[in-house]
Amino acid sequence: MTFAELADLRYSVKQYSSRPVEADKLNQVLETAVNKAPTARNAQASRIYVLTSPEAMEKANALSRCIYGAPACLLFTYNKDEIFHYPEEPEHHSGDEDCSITATYVMLAAAEAGLGTCWVNFFTPAKAKEMFALPENEEPVLLMPIGYADPEFKPLPKHFDKRPADEIIRYL
Repeated sequence: MTFAELADLRYSVKQYSSRPVEADKLNQVLETAVNKAPTARNAQASRIYVLTSPEAMEKANALSRCIYGAPACLLFTYNKDEIFHYPEEPEHHSGDEDCSITATYVMLAAAEAGLGTCWVNFFTPAKAKEMFALPENEEPVLLMPIGYADPEFKPLPKHFDKRPADEIIRYL
């Protein structure tokens, strides 16, 4: 499978089947992403919390209405002590970037494994930090429901709406 074919497989799943994700398959997706995703200065500041217990999933559903019935959810955070700060603008850092790269690798590895995901920013990070008793030095970035797509669910029509490349790409 080419990268373009893999990218075409991935879409935001907004309705999951109740079929649980096999632990070995989930671990393979996570290991692939963690071992392959680049991070600033290879600091590997990202953390992934795997939410699978009924209690953890209840908290995830309380945090966001966008879990869509998934049997599992991933919470991506970064360790503030390990991020790279831009040399001349230290208020800018790699935390969100590193998590985003890692999460993208998870999405693609999941698609390759026949699993669906959805990138969720519709939650309050401070509440996630409190609900999951995260360490003080960790900052939540996104939630990602993961599981098997409901067979009746198809990508939303907006998934296929793409702006022309010349509206996005600029050559200087």
